[in-house]
Amino acid sequence: MTSEDEKHTSSNSGVFNNAQDEEIDQEKSDGIALPAHVAGSGALDRLVDTARNYARQATSENTNKAYKKDWAHFSSWCRRRGADPLPPSPELVGLYIANCAAPDTKTSALSVSTIERRLSGLAWQYQQRGFTLDRKNRHIATVLAGIKRKHARPPVQKEAILRDDILAMVATLPYDLRGLRDRAILLLGYAGGLRRSEIVSLDHGKDDTPDAGGWVDILDQGALLTLNAKTGWREVEIGRGSTVQTCPVHAIEQWLHFAKIDFGPVFVRTSRDGTKALEARLSDKHVARLIKHTVLDAGIRSELPEKDRLALFSGHSLRAGLASSAEVDERYVQKHLGHASAEMTRRYQRHRDRFRVNLTKAAGL
Repeated sequence: MTSEDEKHTSSNSGVFNNAQDEEIDQEKSDGIALPAHVAGSGALDRLVDTARNYARQATSENTNKAYKKDWAHFSSWCRRRGADPLPPSPELVGLYIANCAAPDTKTSALSVSTIERRLSGLAWQYQQRGFTLDRKNRHIATVLAGIKRKHARPPVQKEAILRDDILAMVATLPYDLRGLRDRAILLLGYAGGLRRSEIVSLDHGKDDTPDAGGWVDILDQGALLTLNAKTGWREVEIGRGSTVQTCPVHAIEQWLHFAKIDFGPVFVRTSRDGTKALEARLSDKHVARLIKHTVLDAGIRSELPEKDRLALFSGHSLRAGLASSAEVDERYVQKHLGHASAEMTRRYQRHRDRFRVNLTKAAGL
């Protein structure tokens, strides 16, 4: 390799200088590399790889994938218009989000929430490359404010899975090994108000596997989940139910016993004949598919076409169902779901009594 080639390769391991560089090696776009004045060695190179692995885990896998797509879309948009995405230009980003809201091609306009997510993705990607994108710059902030004013709509919420719904859903499941697993997933996800990623990331025992997002301890009074969630580590207590048929703790005990799981991932794949638990952890997509499948089998919202019924429910339907069904003080629901504010919890309460506190009468009117 020539000295020029070596210099070119070295520059790619740091900050990308043009749009073409980002296509060479996405893995090196995090900007983590040896200082220019430090000679490389086997030990230092291994530490660079270790640091990169930690950097990837700073955000969730799904977030990393979304941010990667955001950068690819923006870079492609820039190249088609003869522009360079680096260094960051507030003027260019302002034009980009304007085009996302009002495309000059046959592509569909993006929602306000997606545009905001794109901005977050671009800001994160620029940060990894050693730059700062000033989202408060008037070329970005005023355009985004105008987009919100013209196009913003109330968020489309998924349907909540309520008590009778979850009972009907688990009743459709058989009592073979796969059915025991899926029953435990639904009941635990509902009673814990868990995200689908939190469900499948659980381990049976602390710190068993590197890809775990928490673990479950089975106690006399219930199950204690320790989760590494979006807002940091938190504990979720799931008490035992009134009957064994609907108890989430009993369901997970049955699954662990018959699947012979003593450690490692709680929810794993099963063999094709459904008689043996395998080692591979389930994907969170399985939870979404399971919810949609059992919603159809249970006949929930049967007055609607199948396509509409499938669109109504998702993994978040379990969290919304708990928030809407649990008749306890709001602060307990907020703690259980790990929300930073009561307002966020109220967004999940689909059928709460909005007029329980009547300030009109309290003010004497």
